[in-house]
Amino acid sequence: MSLPFPDLSSADAALLALRPTVDAVVPTEAASSVGDFLHQTLRPVLKLQNQRLLTAAADFLADHHVPFAGAGAAERQRVVAELLTRNTKLRYTIVGLVTGLFTGAEMVFYRAHRPELNRRLLELAVRRVQDQTAEIATLLPPG
Repeated sequence: MSLPFPDLSSADAALLALRPTVDAVVPTEAASSVGDFLHQTLRPVLKLQNQRLLTAAADFLADHHVPFAGAGAAERQRVVAELLTRNTKLRYTIVGLVTGLFTGAEMVFYRAHRPELNRRLLELAVRRVQDQTAEIATLLPPG
């Protein structure tokens, strides 16, 4: 496999190799804009971390005794959106799940654009989790 970034460290190359492709987006060079970063980095990392994202949301719901399993689909989506937009601890957990898989160059770019990228990252995470509330309900402990 030929990597699009020839000067990557072996750790960075391994991180990139883990990522799934998303909508045929293949990075050809480092992201030069927030939009590029969104498509080349955030979306693939969120896809890779999908199960961990859902598990983190389910654990948070269980730990805080949020009635979720018996709620309807619309209520589940509302609860998830509220949790992911208002709860700082959960937001930081999600940001950490994603940023922990950035390459060195991506981390440099992220640090330079942190507020905008965190906003976009959390918007994508909310949408992803809202689309999978049924899966989250299966991850909750019984009772």
